[in-house]
Formats: sequence, C-alpha cells, structure tokens
Amino acid sequence: MSWEHKYVKANSVRLHYVTQGHGKLLILLHGLFEFWYSWRHQLPHLSRSFKVVVPDLRGYNDSDKPRNGYDLDTLSTDIHALIHTLGYKKAHVVGHDWGGTIAWNLASRFPNSVDKLAILSASQRWQTVLSHSLSNSWEQLQRNWHLLALQTPGLPQWLIKDNLPSLLTYLFQQQAVRKSAFTQANTDLYQAALQKPGVIPAVLQHVGHCFSLNDWMNGWFSPSRLPMSPLKSPTLVMWGEDDNLVKVKDTSPQGISGEIYIKRSIPDCGHWIQQEAPNSVNRELMQFLASPSKTD
Repeated sequence: MSWEHKYVKANSVRLHYVTQGHGKLLILLHGLFEFWYSWRHQLPHLSRSFKVVVPDLRGYNDSDKPRNGYDLDTLSTDIHALIHTLGYKKAHVVGHDWGGTIAWNLASRFPNSVDKLAILSASQRWQTVLSHSLSNSWEQLQRNWHLLALQTPGLPQWLIKDNLPSLLTYLFQQQAVRKSAFTQANTDLYQAALQKPGVIPAVLQHVGHCFSLNDWMNGWFSPSRLPMSPLKSPTLVMWGEDDNLVKVKDTSPQGISGEIYIKRSIPDCGHWIQQEAPNSVNRELMQFLASPSKTD
C-alpha cells in the first residue's frame, strides 16, 4: 500500500499514525478495541483529495501507553495537539464509535481547530445509549449487555484480558450485519494489536471513561450537569440501520444548528459502518467533506 507509517509527539505522548495523500488535513479516529486499520478502506479513497492522517489513539497499538490521560478531555487535547504539530490550524475530523465521541468533544472544546465534523456510529454521550436502552425495552438493554458488563467491577478485566478472542468474535464477526466485512484474519489482526504490551490496561481505562456509570447517573437525574458548547462545524452523522450496539438514531445531538447538521443512515448495515459498507461511507464522506461549507 502507498500509505506511510509515522510518529509524532503531541500533548506529551508519542502517537503512531498512518498517512496518505496531500492537501487539507483529514483526521480519522478509531473506536474501542480497534486501531488505525479500521480505516483501511477509507485511506486510499479519501487521500485522493486530502492529506489523510489516521492515528492510533493514546494507549492503542503502536502509540505511547501512559498510565493515565484516558479521559475525554485529554484524548481530545491529543488530537488538537496533533493537528497543530503537523503544521495545520484546523482539520476535517471523522470519528467512529468512541472516536466519534472524542470528535464531538474536540469540536466543542476547540471549535477553531475543526473544519467539518463527521460522526459514525457514535453517540454524543455514551451515557445516552444505556438511558435509551433502559427506557425503551428490555430487548434493547440485552443488546447492550457489554456496556453494563464493562462497568461491573472485575468483569472488564475478565472480558478483555482473559476472554479477548471470544469478545472480539462477538463484537466484530457476530455483530456485523454484512458478515463478509470481517474474516478471521481481520479479527486476528485486531487481537494482535490489543495484545501488545501495555495495550489492555490502557483499553480498560478507555472503557472506563467511555461509559461511566457515575456520569450516567448524574446525567440521568440532572441532564443540565452535562453542558455542551454549541458546535460551529458543519456536522454529518451516519449510522447503520441495523446497529445493535449503539442506537444513534434514537439519540438527538445537542448544540447543533439545523442548517449545518446532516443525517445519513445505511440500510442492511451494523455498527462497523466504514468496514461493512465502505463504498457507501466513502461516497457520503467525500460528498460532505468536498462540498462548500455554508459557514465559510
């Protein structure tokens, strides 16, 4: 492949990233249990028009694995520092899953650093996923059992460290609607990346911050305690219509003007949207990112 592997120091951590193309900066952020490889179908396509940079998040794969710094604000600051360290003032940012929530937060905290924002299969706050599960149906709550399990003392260590192959098979191969998107070889690559020294302790911290039961309880009883600044960036939200892990269509984002907010759903597609339906995702992203902005 024509992409390059590089390293950069940003916000005091050494981040590994894969890059391809030239032009305006476009950053792609992966989700939980993934690494840069989850964007393999987008790199060659989007790099025709942009300089695409796909980092391993702090703690993942070949990036540094410090003992702390896995909260949402620090992770967002990592990406903000990455943009400026690469010599840019702002970038288009696309995030999937937990990477999407980081992208939300980045655009809210550093609005002048984000041009356009695209969110794939992610809730603005992961607490809302369980909130809707509890309020809608027992069946939907059962589908999100892993979110509850990952907040139960002792279970995250058991699920991720001691049963990693089974967990990844469940998440990728069983939860994918378009089964051909994940071969056993794909899943093995994710497992190998997660088994590198220091990654699993970091992932456990990512999981803890991604969905905090305490934060959810505070948000459930006092929604005003979780304010979000209005977003200035034109925003695209995409999801798979058959996503059983995160029901994006059931949650409404806050702080977005209707004039700059676009929603797209992909039929017959699950949670791993950019891997299950790469052609559709590439087409939607290119159309959104390349179009003139109403805010320009």
